[in-house]
Amino acid sequence: MNASEHVQATVAQIRASGRPDIEQAESLVEVAFDLQKKPKSPQDLIDALFLYDHALELSAATPLARARALAGRGGALRRMPGLGADELAQAKECFQEALTVLREAGEAEEVAEVEMSYGLVLQALANFGKAPLEQAIQAYHRALGTFTKDRYPREFATIHNNLATAYLSMQLAPEREVIREALAVQSFQEALKVVTLEEDPTEYAMLQNNLGNALQAMRSSHPLENLQRAVEAYDEALKVRTAYDTPVEYANTLANKANALMNLPDLMPALEQGNGDARPPPVAPAPGNPQNLLEAIKLLNESAEVFDKSGVTDRAQIVRELAASLSAELRQMEGQA
Repeated sequence: MNASEHVQATVAQIRASGRPDIEQAESLVEVAFDLQKKPKSPQDLIDALFLYDHALELSAATPLARARALAGRGGALRRMPGLGADELAQAKECFQEALTVLREAGEAEEVAEVEMSYGLVLQALANFGKAPLEQAIQAYHRALGTFTKDRYPREFATIHNNLATAYLSMQLAPEREVIREALAVQSFQEALKVVTLEEDPTEYAMLQNNLGNALQAMRSSHPLENLQRAVEAYDEALKVRTAYDTPVEYANTLANKANALMNLPDLMPALEQGNGDARPPPVAPAPGNPQNLLEAIKLLNESAEVFDKSGVTDRAQIVRELAASLSAELRQMEGQA
C-alpha cells in the first residue's frame, strides 16, 4: 500500500519549505510519531513508515537525528497488523542501528524506551526461532537501569511482565528449570508492586492470573504452598474479572483456580502474611481433598458454561471433560470411605 495523499502532500510541503535538512527531518519524525502513537488504522502506520523513510534521507549527515528516525521506524514496523518474521527482522535492524548511536548520544529515557521495544521484537523473533530469548532479557534489563520502580512505575511493570513471559518461554537444562520458573514468579511479583487493583484493575487481574499460573508451574520443595499462593492470586484476579465484563478471561481464571484446587489438600496451614519469602510453620497438611475437588468441579462447570456462551466451545469441552473426570475420582474416593 502507498502513503495516503494528505501525507504525501505534507512531505512535499515540508521538503519545499527551504528549511535546513535536519529541521525538515525532525518535523517529519514528529508527524510520524503522532500517527503511530495511536493508529486508527493500518494506513496510519504505512504513512508513518513513509515519513520515516524521508526523514532518514534528510538526516543522513546527522547521526543522532538519523538514529531517532530509525527507532521510530522500528516502532512503526513492530506495530504493523499481521506482523511476521520479515517485518520483525526489519524492526530489529532499525533498533540495533539506532542503539549504536543513542547509547552514546541519546537521552537515558529514549534509550530505555528503544531497549524495551528492541526486547519485544527479539522476544517475538524468538517465537519464529530467529533470535535467542536471552538477548531479549538482556535488553529488558538494560531498560530497567533507567525505568526504575519509583520513577517509571508503568514501564517498570510492563518490562517485568515481559521478562516473566520470556522466562516462562525459555528452554534450559533440567537442572536450571527451577531457576527459570522462580525468576518468572519474581518478575510477576515485581510488577505487582506498582500495579494496584484501584489504579489499573485490568492489568492487575492479568498479572495476578499469570502469577497464579507461574506458581502452579514452579517446581520447588514446597509445592503445596505454591498452590495455595496460586489460589490467592486467582482470587485477586477474580475481584476484577467477571462473567459479564470479561467472560473469557473470567472462565480462564476459574479453570486455572480449579486446576490448583484439585491438587491441594483440604486442610493446609495458613500462610504467613508479609513478603513472598515468608514460610509457614512446618505443619503437615491433612490428607485428602474432597472439599477442594467439589469446589474445583463447581468452578469447572461454571467455566464451561461461560466458555460456551462466549463461543469458545473447544475450551468448554476440555473443561467439561476435566470436571467429569474429577467427579468420577470423587465418587471413587467416597466409595472407599
